[in-house]
Amino acid sequence: MHPLAFRLVVFALTTAPVVIVAQSRPTVDWPHWRGPGHTGATTANVPLTWSDTSNVRWKAEIPGRGHSTPVVAGNRLFLTTAVPTGKKTEVAPSSQGGAGGGAGAGEEHRLEVIAIDRLSGKIVWQQTAITAVPHEGYHRQYGSFASNAPATDGQRVYAFFGSRGIYAYDLNGKLLWQRDFGLKMTMHLGFGEGTGTVVHDGRIYLQFDHKGEGFVVALNAADGKELWRAPRMENSSWSTPLVVEHAGRKQLVVSADTKVKAYDVETGKVVWEVAGIGMNPIPQPVQFRDTVILMSGYRNPKLFAVRLGRTGDLTGTDAVIWETTRGTSYTASPSLFDGRLYVISDSGMLHVFDAATGTPHYIQQRLPKPYNFKASPLVVNNRVYLATEEGEVVVVKTGNQFEVLATNTLTDQSFIASPIAVGNDMYLRSRTHLFRISER
Repeated sequence: MHPLAFRLVVFALTTAPVVIVAQSRPTVDWPHWRGPGHTGATTANVPLTWSDTSNVRWKAEIPGRGHSTPVVAGNRLFLTTAVPTGKKTEVAPSSQGGAGGGAGAGEEHRLEVIAIDRLSGKIVWQQTAITAVPHEGYHRQYGSFASNAPATDGQRVYAFFGSRGIYAYDLNGKLLWQRDFGLKMTMHLGFGEGTGTVVHDGRIYLQFDHKGEGFVVALNAADGKELWRAPRMENSSWSTPLVVEHAGRKQLVVSADTKVKAYDVETGKVVWEVAGIGMNPIPQPVQFRDTVILMSGYRNPKLFAVRLGRTGDLTGTDAVIWETTRGTSYTASPSLFDGRLYVISDSGMLHVFDAATGTPHYIQQRLPKPYNFKASPLVVNNRVYLATEEGEVVVVKTGNQFEVLATNTLTDQSFIASPIAVGNDMYLRSRTHLFRISER
């Protein structure tokens, strides 16, 4: 085991079986960012309430710094982190960023991939993907060198570190292949990198949008061979692409502040594009029936739905079936459940929209206390779990009326990564620890 493996604090576990009656079969995997259906919603049997001394099955301290949301295949949970070695080198002033960006630039880090037995909390394996001196830093409060969400297809786990490349392991930790694309991205104000890994039908899709020439690329998941590459000049973006399907055809939807573009997954050719999403897009698109819903929340915020099936430039056409500039999120991706879109703003306002029409059920709803958010909402069986920077998770009832069901506190924690739910468990990754939340 790696010498910097987790220091585990394992709470007493009961060996008695727990009988839980469920209306539907719980999800057994969380393969990628935003879960099995790319909606931030799933079926699971997770607790409504917990605390430092209740319903925490185990707690693991995570070395280094990383804000990537974990993924799960079977009983193994995978996450990434960046551990500083203590070695530093000088970097050019132009790459140090500003306005809170540029932290960590020139400091050597080990970029780690860690597999955990999700039931016991024990390390299964821990590998150093690469030891590198990043050319550019990250946002001092919210960034890290391990913010790109990994992904798994149940056969392999794919750890993406942006400018430092992608690394594919089998589930036992053997490195199968790696790719360095030779690109050193320059992000807006040195805020750092963070687009997630997309795995779909035996392919990997990666987005490289920054202040220079970038691209989106498709790889063969088995060996990393490049299948196609489409050049892009779309400025900095942190939004993870989404594979959508309509009329038997699949497209890769990629957000950017110039235009959102949809690429044919077989050829990499642009099928359609639309302008107007706003600067610094971070939320992932989500598909609802025959539409794809897009959002940004920085300058010129916009939330709108585009009907699939068209081609060409759709800006200003009736393919944009609804739009709003109120109730958007800058950082968190929306959750889609039962025809409703749940959006949490960075300042803690909750918004719920009809996904078909864009009509708000309620908007700018304040939570019980002032909170800040970077984590995306998680919907589990008629409950919305909202993990705050302040270490509390507020649980709200789904539906057209606002109702708080519970507020759960874990002492001295702060959540940037998003919560996930698998089987009878919720996993919460804070800045420093990983928690398994489950009924005893």
